Amino acid sequence: MAGLFLYGLSDSMLVLSGLGLDPWDVFQQGLAQHSSVTIGTWSILVGLGVLALWIPLRQRPGFGTLANVVLIGSTMNLVLALAPVPHGWVRWPIMVSAVALNGVATGCYIGAGLGPGPRDGLMVGIAARGQSIRVVRTLIEATVLLIGWLLGGRVGFGTLAYALAIGPLAHIMIPRFTVLVRQEGRRARRLAEP
Repeated sequence: MAGLFLYGLSDSMLVLSGLGLDPWDVFQQGLAQHSSVTIGTWSILVGLGVLALWIPLRQRPGFGTLANVVLIGSTMNLVLALAPVPHGWVRWPIMVSAVALNGVATGCYIGAGLGPGPRDGLMVGIAARGQSIRVVRTLIEATVLLIGWLLGGRVGFGTLAYALAIGPLAHIMIPRFTVLVRQEGRRARRLAEP
């Protein structure tokens, strides 16, 4: 749960910095600009929509999957309603901190082993049909980024920083936060693999 809260906080920090968002938030911000619905609520609605795409892929959500849908968007709504909008140079350290915090949050929620987020599960479900995870992830993220940008979502240096840093950060953080489960005496198995 802490990982999901931190993920929503880091997404909010990217929004507040005004320097560019991760691909899904570009999409959700674009949707928010054409409605009276907040970006956090769009995160919940898009998460539910993506979760529906799991049905034909025969993916099964875990508790963490469902918590992901609700907690990240709710945290974004809360933080964005309460936090002041930064100005000037302070936006840059907020953006850099947001990307780093997102890496830690990813390690926490995936490492808990309670189920992938809806977007990650979609990627895994499609890749399980014989496609490369790298190709599937790239196509999904490029598609939502392009649509979000066309809708008016913010693409900027933060988007590039996120794209370049999140893979290496997740690679480092997921093993550090992976929960080990005791089995047969002293053996243990990992619930989440990087």
